[in-house]
Amino acid sequence: MFFDALERRGTLALLKFTGALVLFVLLHLARLPLVLAARVLEVALRRLDRYATDHARRAPTGPINHFYPATNREEIHVHA
Repeated sequence: MFFDALERRGTLALLKFTGALVLFVLLHLARLPLVLAARVLEVALRRLDRYATDHARRAPTGPINHFYPATNREEIHVHA
């Protein structure tokens, strides 16, 4: 089968096919690190999003206004 195609089409066609096949394999091998980097970045961004969402959902533990000290009568002086 291989030699039959070689006899029909010639050595140049076989070299072209082999070159195209090698180029195809090299391009896919070059793509693998990029795909791996994208997966790692995706996992990191998902974890960062989960961390930021968890912290945004928590109720504040202290006074929100950090410019003035908290007093016992703070509720009276709040103007909205």
